[in-house]
Amino acid sequence: MSSPETGPADDLPLVAPQLRALRRRSALTLEAAARSAGLSPAHLSRLETGQRQPSLPMLLSLARIYGTTVSELLGETVADRDAVVRAADMEPTAAGGWTYRQAGAPGRGMQALRLHVPFGSQGDIVRLHPGEEWLYVLTGRLRLRLGDTTHRLAPGDSAHFDSLTPHRIAALDQDGVELLFVHTLLQSPTAALCLGATPGEMP
Repeated sequence: MSSPETGPADDLPLVAPQLRALRRRSALTLEAAARSAGLSPAHLSRLETGQRQPSLPMLLSLARIYGTTVSELLGETVADRDAVVRAADMEPTAAGGWTYRQAGAPGRGMQALRLHVPFGSQGDIVRLHPGEEWLYVLTGRLRLRLGDTTHRLAPGDSAHFDSLTPHRIAALDQDGVELLFVHTLLQSPTAALCLGATPGEMP
């Protein structure tokens, strides 16, 4: 798989055109969208042309900015809104070192995912945005940083928090961590988001 920083997004071929189309549908300039996502216009431009592959946190952030879902960013169409999602239909998608499966119907006000976070992956990404998040650890151990407090979660542990609290997650085990993740989707293209490392801190 291409890294988030180099090479074309071969694993996600539909993301680039969708990113551009959804940004334009939201009536946002490249500069305005990049500023909201905490990216440089050049970086967002490379995502829109397929020269870089977005990480999952970045896809979640851009989805919120454009008032849509990760499913739509990936070019997935909604045939109907079935209440049940079968395990066989949960196709894995790789993004920025993470592997995730849709665990809920797309196009809803909440999005449910099953995530695998590898050890040492995305531990320096701090997120801040309107909404709520809930996660439940299935296997492995998770480090959850909420503001200035660090929590260590084991299988069976869960967390429910306001997404305006600066937060980041990291796997504590070499085999990574598997978790269920649910977040609200705000249908506002002007939602303020923040991505990036916290200066002087280790994940």
